[in-house]
Amino acid sequence: MNTASKPPLTFRKMHGLGNDFVIIDGRNNAPIPSVEEVRAIGDRHRGVGFDQLVVLHESDEADFDVVFYNSDGSTSGACGNASRCIADLAMAESGRDSALLRTEGGLLRAERAGQLIRVNMGPPVLSWRDVPLARDVDLNALPLDGTPSAVGMGNPHCVFFVEDAEAVDIAVEGARFEHDPLFPERTNVEFVQSLTDGSLRQRTWERGAGETLACGSGACAVAVAAHRRGLTGRDVTIHLDGGDLHLDWRNDGVWMTGGISYAFTGVWPR
Repeated sequence: MNTASKPPLTFRKMHGLGNDFVIIDGRNNAPIPSVEEVRAIGDRHRGVGFDQLVVLHESDEADFDVVFYNSDGSTSGACGNASRCIADLAMAESGRDSALLRTEGGLLRAERAGQLIRVNMGPPVLSWRDVPLARDVDLNALPLDGTPSAVGMGNPHCVFFVEDAEAVDIAVEGARFEHDPLFPERTNVEFVQSLTDGSLRQRTWERGAGETLACGSGACAVAVAAHRRGLTGRDVTIHLDGGDLHLDWRNDGVWMTGGISYAFTGVWPR
């Protein structure tokens, strides 16, 4: 098929603690990528590379309607660090210190917190049907090696509490549990270590993306799982490979605070 007449895709590259995103503004009938193009752009050797690609659409009730894609072309219902990046774009455009995003997981509220961005990722999903799981089991002690916890944060998470997070072969164990039959839609996998100061160390294997330097929805799931197991309060700092996130599980949802960065803008020829 001749694609020479197709207009190029303009994009912005951003990251939250190294969790990196290609963001494409699809408003005003601007071109958006096909699934094949998402995969091509996501190739870290031959493309741009990203953990998620984000397409922004016009919205009647929010600053943006947002669609998240993994590097394998599949969609994700939520992405916390990307939401913080997008919220910064929305606030810069509107001149306000707050923003509202509409995602597959629902409406997300965000605000400035000094030099950081805070987003409410909504209440955790704690029903086996809605995570979703394949059958009714104890979400705090799944019938898997290591008895992990399950939490939904707009996408499914499987949280393991381990003695030494650095010792986990995440490429092997993450891929193994991502595809476990207990998770009919696959799952993100977190390996978490409790530290002596009350904070947590987290490493993440993202569904459809692989190991990542940070995962915002994963950090939310970890905070919920840790509190439900009695390991932390509802307010906790989590150390990820790319930096720190602060989590606060309030009555209206799990609030996540952290930094964001702009990398560059570019054009993808088609």
